[in-house]
Amino acid sequence: MEHTKGYIKLTKTQLEKVGNTGIYLANKIPFLSKTKLLKLLYILDELSIKRSGIPFANLKYKVWKFGPVSEEIFIDLSSEMNMFSEYLNKVNDEKGGYFTPNQTFSDDEFSDADIELMNEVVERFGNQTSKELVKHTHRKNAPWYNAALRNNVLEPLNNEETNNTEFLVDLTELIAHDSQKQQLYQDYQEMFG
Repeated sequence: MEHTKGYIKLTKTQLEKVGNTGIYLANKIPFLSKTKLLKLLYILDELSIKRSGIPFANLKYKVWKFGPVSEEIFIDLSSEMNMFSEYLNKVNDEKGGYFTPNQTFSDDEFSDADIELMNEVVERFGNQTSKELVKHTHRKNAPWYNAALRNNVLEPLNNEETNNTEFLVDLTELIAHDSQKQQLYQDYQEMFG
């Protein structure tokens, strides 16, 4: 079953997992901005695939200037939230724009490994600025960098000639050297993708 609000489609499981991940991160990181939340979601998927071959949230990420970005989530968090309004409150005050939890965190969609990974991401990346997280996700030979380079958009993005593209970040390159993780990823996509 897909959760559909307008043109946005996430499975019910994805919506609940991403929504509760937002709650978890907002509880642990004061003044969690949209850019920081989007970067941390990507980092969770990247680290999870790299370690186990199985995605954390199984989102699709596009090559944008401040990407990688899940377009559906970006759009929802940028406007009047439809998908995530039951999970997060959008606050705009003298401290800027940030999210606070709208309910208690539910771990129903999370494995013990997921919780450990979220704790690690908060510890390693929670104090970094949005700009530092963008720099991390754009590092040389990272999936975003490789996709931008491969599709000849690295220079236009870096030179601010364009802000976004329709090109997807290929997270499977993280496990290209490991056939067992590739098979786990493929099996996961067949089951849940």
